[in-house]
Amino acid sequence: MLDWQKPNTWSILIVDDEPDNLELVALYFNFLQANVKTAHDGREGLDTLRSFRPDLIILDLSMPHLDGWEMKAVLQADPALRDIPTIALTAHAMPTDKDRVRDAGFDGYLTKPISLPTLMDDLQKAVTTFTSTQENTDAAA
Repeated sequence: MLDWQKPNTWSILIVDDEPDNLELVALYFNFLQANVKTAHDGREGLDTLRSFRPDLIILDLSMPHLDGWEMKAVLQADPALRDIPTIALTAHAMPTDKDRVRDAGFDGYLTKPISLPTLMDDLQKAVTTFTSTQENTDAAA
C-alpha cells in the first residue's frame, strides 16, 4: 500500500514512449525523492521488472512495440507481478475508455496532459476512485 504522505519511500516504474512526458513525470517523482525507473515501451518496461520491483507502475496505453494494454495483460498473467498497482496514462478520455481500463485490471486512470501542481492529488484520486468503483461493482455481483 502506498503511503500518500511519504512518496520518498516509493519505487516507481514509469513507462511512456513520449520522451517529454516520461522525463516530466520522472523528474517530479525524483524531486519527491522516490526511487524512479523509466522505460520507453512495454518491452523495456518488462525488462526493467526483471531487476526492479516497484510499488507503482504508471503505464502509457499507446506505445509502439508492446503497448500498455499488452504489458498490463502480461503483468496480470504473472503471479509475481499482478499485485503491483498500475495506473493507466492516456490521452484518451472517453467514458468507455475508463471502463475498458478498469476491465483490463488497472488500478487507476490518468489523462494527459499531466498537471504537475495536481499530480499527486490526481494520482491518489485516480486510485481511490477506481478502488471504490471496483468494490461497488464487486458488491453488486
